[in-house]
Amino acid sequence: MAGGGGSRLGRGEKPLALICGRPMISFVTDAFSKAGFEPVVVVSKNTPMTANWCRAHGIAIVRTEGFGYIDDMTSAVLHLGEEQPLIVSVSDIPCIGPDIISTIMKSYDGCGRDALSSWIPARLVQSCRGGMPYRELVGGIEACPAGVNILRGDRIGSVQEEFALLLDEPRLALNVNTPSDLARAEAFISAESAC
Repeated sequence: MAGGGGSRLGRGEKPLALICGRPMISFVTDAFSKAGFEPVVVVSKNTPMTANWCRAHGIAIVRTEGFGYIDDMTSAVLHLGEEQPLIVSVSDIPCIGPDIISTIMKSYDGCGRDALSSWIPARLVQSCRGGMPYRELVGGIEACPAGVNILRGDRIGSVQEEFALLLDEPRLALNVNTPSDLARAEAFISAESAC
């Protein structure tokens, strides 16, 4: 999902914000490719340069109206005609890795539910991005959404029975919304890859 305005970051189109000289979205699309999935990027009128970047790099796109995350996600799934389960991810979690994606997929395969939502303990979010207002108890632990979910395409317009997966994964807490978030993500990626 890469169709939001990204106004809090203040650097133009958020998916194209540079981390170690690379657009942030490239870390996410690479992680999904390495995990064995074909990324399709959902863009809107807010992200025309992101659409251009995707085309230049051979990544499929779906254009939506930019009305909001849920509306754009639903529109994209309907446009694709996807009837199988699909992973939906935000594009501003550049520290996600193929190992995290594989863990989420294995959990979905074993959960016996139509949908899966991923969560991280709120204590990780507070330390990495100053907190997030939306919280729920998952397994008795206060948690925040991690931004990676699995849904059945054939049931996109209806409520799907969901399994909530709690991942104690600091990399998912590095969700980039502000310049300080971007600096933390770059420091983490620099330390991991010596960019």
